Amino acid sequence: MSSLSWSDALVLNQPRMDHTHREFVALLAELELALDGRLQAVDDALSQLIEHTEAHFAQEERWMAALGFTPENCHTFQHAHVLQVLHEVDRLHQADGDTRMVRELVGELAKWFPAHAQMMDAALAQMMAEFGFDTETGSRAVELPAAAQPISGCGSAACS
Repeated sequence: MSSLSWSDALVLNQPRMDHTHREFVALLAELELALDGRLQAVDDALSQLIEHTEAHFAQEERWMAALGFTPENCHTFQHAHVLQVLHEVDRLHQADGDTRMVRELVGELAKWFPAHAQMMDAALAQMMAEFGFDTETGSRAVELPAAAQPISGCGSAACS
């Protein structure tokens, strides 16, 4: 049994985001399986998770930019922190082959992801719906108000 499984609690009713999130959960489960027996696959599974997560976060950050978020918002900061941890765990694993840090990473990501999705990504998905945001074209059916201030918080509130 993996540390994190896809469930209705993770569905944000934003199809492209939900698809990307399903992929993340599946890749995390694959890494966990690699740790539980297919040792030579750990490097590949970790690399795939990192590659996916980089693209996943970059996609969300493009959407945020199109919706008026500043580059310095807490959602993006959280993405940067997670990527920093992923790269550091990968570096340490490559240096010594020890899988303990990778196993700890899997457990921590399994705790972090549902909260991130249900708060920060849910706020982004709600904004996308409110503005009729098209994930394929990056266009909005509803324009941002002319007097709108750039969003530096998480989508629904400022960071505190």
